[in-house]
Amino acid sequence: MYISIIVKTFILYFFIVLCYRIMGKKEVGQLSIIDLIVSILIAELAAMSIEEVERSILISIIPIALLVIIQVSLSLLTLKSDAFRKFIDGNPQVLINKGKVNFKKMQKMRYSLDDLISQLREQGIKNLEEVKYAILENNGKLSVFSDTIYPMPIILDGVIDVDTVKNMHKDIDWVYGILKKNNLQLNEVFYAFYTKDKTYIIKKKEIN
Repeated sequence: MYISIIVKTFILYFFIVLCYRIMGKKEVGQLSIIDLIVSILIAELAAMSIEEVERSILISIIPIALLVIIQVSLSLLTLKSDAFRKFIDGNPQVLINKGKVNFKKMQKMRYSLDDLISQLREQGIKNLEEVKYAILENNGKLSVFSDTIYPMPIILDGVIDVDTVKNMHKDIDWVYGILKKNNLQLNEVFYAFYTKDKTYIIKKKEIN
């Protein structure tokens, strides 16, 4: 019995390590909602197989492999579809914009002032007045900028970030004006961000 548990543990350990290598994850803090769900299910399936000595290890390996296939497929789909990526991962939310706290957005997200202050304290910030921008990322991490030099991403992989543009009090025509000025089409842009009253553009052909 003990030998069976040891063998299963070793096999599942290396199999799960291989799975995470395939999924390409590095840190817990980088996990999206889907990644977190997959991780929990993998842990449960592995534990069930180890605890039930008479249970075939394939009963855990097969569904784990299926979960990895689903996760990888969804990851590829989120790369291809901006709408699907937003549906799955959501959008980063600007909670503090130019020093002003957006309480309406926080209430909508069920994110309290205590949550905000707690995460600011974790980064060594004791006073809200020190913060110019605070963005709640998709993974729940709070990105904080204590000065006005914050790079605003306006185009991500050929797709205009409408929310960011609106937060800048700009419109879509402003973005297309920048593209026209640089003789570029939207689908030619990999990444574009705005900071210090300038727009910086990375073209897709520059990364290939």
